[in-house]
Amino acid sequence: QVQLVESGGGLVQPGGSLRLSCAASGSIFSIIAMAWYRQTPGKERELVAIIVSGGTTSYADSAKGRFTISRDNAKNAVYLQRHSLRPEDTAVKSCSADVVPMTAPVMDYWGKGTLVTASL
Repeated sequence: QVQLVESGGGLVQPGGSLRLSCAASGSIFSIIAMAWYRQTPGKERELVAIIVSGGTTSYADSAKGRFTISRDNAKNAVYLQRHSLRPEDTAVKSCSADVVPMTAPVMDYWGKGTLVTASL
């Protein structure tokens, strides 16, 4: 069974740094793309950034110049970084992946999310 697990969330002071990790595990042949999303109460989940296997990135307009997405293909992992966090960065952040499993069709998988709180 393919699983995605996020880590690195928690309480961070405004002005501090964020580095989220998401690792995929299971019967994986390859991962086409991985992405980060955010969601706050009362709002729909929205895209932050996407990165494909070749390293090409794409950012939501609101995330350009603010966040950096990267990945380690050997580890089936994706990362999200930002310096100088602001209180409005508080959100549940989830990762997703377009996975080619060993013995199943291509599917989208989601992690359960990790809460990032930028507060004193």
